[in-house]
Amino acid sequence: MQATLEQAVKLGLREEEFEQIKQILGRTPNFNEVAMYSVMWSEHCSYKNSITWLKTLPRDGERLLVKAGEENAGLVDIGDGWGCVFKIESHNHPSAIEPFQGAATGVGGIHRDIFTMGARPIASLNSLRFGKLDNPKTKWLLKGVVKGISHYGNCFGVPTVAGEIYFENCYQTNPLVNAMSVGVVKVGQTVSATSHGEGNPVFIVGASTGKDGIGGASFASADISEDSAEQLPSVQVGDPFEEKKLLEACLEMIPTGALIGMQDMGAAGITCSTSEMSAKGEHGMIIHLDKVPTRQHNMKAWEMLLSESQERMLIVVKKGREAEVQRIFDKWDIHCVQIGEVTTDKNLKYYMNGELIADVPAESLVLGGGAPIYEREYTEPKYFAEIKKFNASSVPVPSDMIDAAFQLIKLPTIASKRWIYDQYDSMVGTGNTNTNEPSDAAVVRVHGTEKALAATTDCNSRYVFADPYIGGMIAVSEAARNIVCSGGLPVAITNCLNFGNPYNPEVYYQFVNAIKGMGDACRKLGTPVTGGNVSFYNQSEDGPVYPTPTIGMVGILDTLDQKMTMNFKNDGDVIYLIGHNPEDINCSEYLHHICGVSHSPAPYFNLDEEFALQDKLLQIVRNKQVQSAHDISEGGLFVTLVESAMKENMGFELHTDKNMRKDAFLFGEAQSRVVVTGTWAKQPEIEAALAGIPFVKIGTVKTGGHITIDGESWGHIKDWKDAYDTAIENLLNA
Repeated sequence: MQATLEQAVKLGLREEEFEQIKQILGRTPNFNEVAMYSVMWSEHCSYKNSITWLKTLPRDGERLLVKAGEENAGLVDIGDGWGCVFKIESHNHPSAIEPFQGAATGVGGIHRDIFTMGARPIASLNSLRFGKLDNPKTKWLLKGVVKGISHYGNCFGVPTVAGEIYFENCYQTNPLVNAMSVGVVKVGQTVSATSHGEGNPVFIVGASTGKDGIGGASFASADISEDSAEQLPSVQVGDPFEEKKLLEACLEMIPTGALIGMQDMGAAGITCSTSEMSAKGEHGMIIHLDKVPTRQHNMKAWEMLLSESQERMLIVVKKGREAEVQRIFDKWDIHCVQIGEVTTDKNLKYYMNGELIADVPAESLVLGGGAPIYEREYTEPKYFAEIKKFNASSVPVPSDMIDAAFQLIKLPTIASKRWIYDQYDSMVGTGNTNTNEPSDAAVVRVHGTEKALAATTDCNSRYVFADPYIGGMIAVSEAARNIVCSGGLPVAITNCLNFGNPYNPEVYYQFVNAIKGMGDACRKLGTPVTGGNVSFYNQSEDGPVYPTPTIGMVGILDTLDQKMTMNFKNDGDVIYLIGHNPEDINCSEYLHHICGVSHSPAPYFNLDEEFALQDKLLQIVRNKQVQSAHDISEGGLFVTLVESAMKENMGFELHTDKNMRKDAFLFGEAQSRVVVTGTWAKQPEIEAALAGIPFVKIGTVKTGGHITIDGESWGHIKDWKDAYDTAIENLLNA
C-alpha cells in the first residue's frame, strides 16, 4: 500500500523530502520504505543540517589511520604496531525520558562502535550536563544517569576513568549525556563496516530484536517537551552481560579471517546496518526479516526494520565459512542467524514470509549518498547585545574574599564529583594507572607495550554561549592542555556537538562559529578530527541549551614514566603560574554564580599563546623539571591551588598581584594558564626552560595544611577539602 504525505510528515520527513524519495524510487513508497527513510534521513543519522560545516574540520594527520567518517570510530597510530580507536556520542533524548536505560545504552552503544572495528575497549569517559541540583527532577535525572553509566560499565568490565559534569538552568528539561569509549587494536587487524561478494551470507548476531527504541533516531531529531515520553514507545533496554559475550565472540571471530565486514546495530537498527554496509561495499542485500530472532510475537516489518534493540551486530561472512563462525557464537551462547545474502544489485530487498515489503537503493539512505544536505541561514544572537554591555568595573570586589571563595568551591560544577565517581569501577578490566594519583587527564596503560594513553572530555559551554568561535577554540585547547599537563602528546579529537534546533538562525550561528573555532584550534595544535556525533534539537519550551561542543581527546605517553600528576609534593616547592595573566573575570563561575551576572564576554584567550604554552609545558613535564602541573579552569587560580593541595593535605603561601583586583587574580578564568611546582634547587632550570613565555613565581608549598594569602590566614586545607568533597552530596540529600 502506498504511503501518504501525511504519514511521511508524521514520521518526521518534510514535504520536499517525500517528493525526493518518490523521484529516487520512481514511484510512491510504501509505508515500510517511508519509515526507513524517516530514520535514515533524520538529523541523527543523516547530518543533513550539519555535514556541510563538518567537512570544514581538519581530518588529516600523520597519525590518522582512517579519515573521519570512514569507519564507526576514529583510528590513530600510537606506535609499536598498535592503534587507538575512540569515539564520543550522545544519548541525550533517551536519558531525559528514562535516565537509567538512556545512559546505560549510551555506554553500551559507544563501546560497540569500538569493538565492531576489532578493538578492545579499555576505558570509558563521559560528559554530562544537568539543571540546578536544588530541583527534584534534576536529582532524579542525575541519580538515574549515574546509576545507568556505572551499571553498564561495571558489568561490562570497562573502567570509567574520567569525565566532566556541569549544572546550569538551561539543561533542566534537556540534560546532556555524552559517552566516550577508548580501545586498542593491533594495526592491520581492524574490521571495516562493509559488505561485498555476491552470495556471501549476512548474519544477525547478539540479542533478540524487540520493540524497544523504535523511532529513536527520529525522536532524537525533535525538541523535548512534556509529551516526549508519550512520543517514544520505549527507550532501548541494555544488557551489559550480553554485550560482554558479544564482545568476546566478535574478537574471537576476527582472527579467523572468515569475516568480510561488521556493523553495530545502533540508531535505525537493521535499516542502518544493512544500508551503510551495502553502500560502502557498493553491493546490495536480500534480507528475510522473518528469520530475525525476536523477543515479541507478531512484530510488524517496519518495527523490525526500525527497532534499536541493543547488543546486536550485522556481519557478512565469506561463503563456506558459516559453520566456523556459527561455532564461535554457539560457544558464547549468542544468537547467530543467517538472515540474508549479498547481491550485486545495489538495492536492498527486504522480505517478510516470502513477500517483498521494501525495495530501496542502499546508497539513497545514507550520509553522502541520497540523503538531503541543507545549508541553513544563521544570524548573530540578539543576546550578544547584553554581553557587549558588560563592564567589569560595575562589579564590586567582595569585602569578604574568604566567604566568596567558600561559596565558589561548593558550587556543584566546581566541587568534588566524589558522589559520582565512587559509583564507577575505575579499575575493572585494565588495571588503569590513574586512580591513586590525580592528573588533569586520565592515564591508562596499554598492556603489552610500554605506552599509555591520556584521555579527557572537555567543554565549558558558557564560554561557547558567550562567543561560539572563541568558546570552540577553548574547548579544544583545554582538552589538549589537560593532556599535556598529564604528560601526554595530544594527537586527535572526537567531538559530540550538542546544540538546539538548527532551524533557529541564532542556534545555527552558534553551531557554525563553534565549528570554525574548533577547526582553527585543531589545525594550530595538530589534533585532527577523527569523527563524532551531532546532536541537534536539545531544547524545550524554555529554549535551547547552551551550545555544547564536547571534545574528547586522546594523547600518547611513550612510557608511563612521562606521566605528571597535579598534586603538590614537597614542603618548600616553588609555585609558578605559567601563561599571560590578565585582569579578567569574564564568564567565570565566580561572576556567574557568586555575583549573579548571566551575560559577559568569553574569558581572555589567544591561540598563539596557547600553542606556545603547551609546547614549553610538555618539555618541562616530560623532562621532570617540575613536580606537578594543573591547568587553571573553572573557579580560577584559587580552586586550582586547593585541588593540588588536597591529596596530601598540603598548605601553601600565595602572593597576589597588587596591580590586579584580588577577585580577578584568585577567581578569574583567563585561559592558557597552568600552575606548576618545582623544587627550590630546580628554580634556575625551570625558569631557563620557560624563557619566551610569561611566568611568575606566586608562592610556596607548605606542609601542615595551612593556607596563607598575602600574609592572611585562609584556614586549613582540610576545611576546604571537606566543603569541596561534600557539596554535591549535601545538595542531593537536602
